[in-house]
Amino acid sequence: VQLQASGGGLVQPGGSLRLSCAASGIRLEDFSIAWFRQAPGKEREGVSCISIVDGSTDYADSVKGRFTISVDKKTLYLQMVNLRPEDTAVYYCAASYTGYPGFKEYEYAYWGQGTLVTVSS
Repeated sequence: VQLQASGGGLVQPGGSLRLSCAASGIRLEDFSIAWFRQAPGKEREGVSCISIVDGSTDYADSVKGRFTISVDKKTLYLQMVNLRPEDTAVYYCAASYTGYPGFKEYEYAYWGQGTLVTVSS
C-alpha cells in the first residue's frame, strides 16, 4: 500500500495550488480519506476529510471556503485557493477504514510521505 502526495511548491499569498495523492495497493473508494498538515514547530492538524459512509466532508475552520477536497478511484485532491502564509506546511494524505474518522490521526492506517507547501512573497 502506498499513498504518494504531490503538487506542493512555492506560491505567493493569494495564489492557488492543487495537491494530489495517488494511491496504489488500495482503492480509495473503500476508505475515508483526509488531508493533514504540519507547520514548522507545530503539531500536525487535520485540514479536510471525506467519509466513506456518505461522502460527507469536513474542513478545519481555518481553511473553510478556501480549500476543497475531492476524490476519484485512485487519487485524492486538495484544491487550495487564496493561500495565506499561515498555510505553509507539509501536507499529508491519509486513509482510514473507519466510517467517520474525522481528524483523529490514530484512526488513519495509511499515510503519504508529505508534500511541502510554502506561501511567501
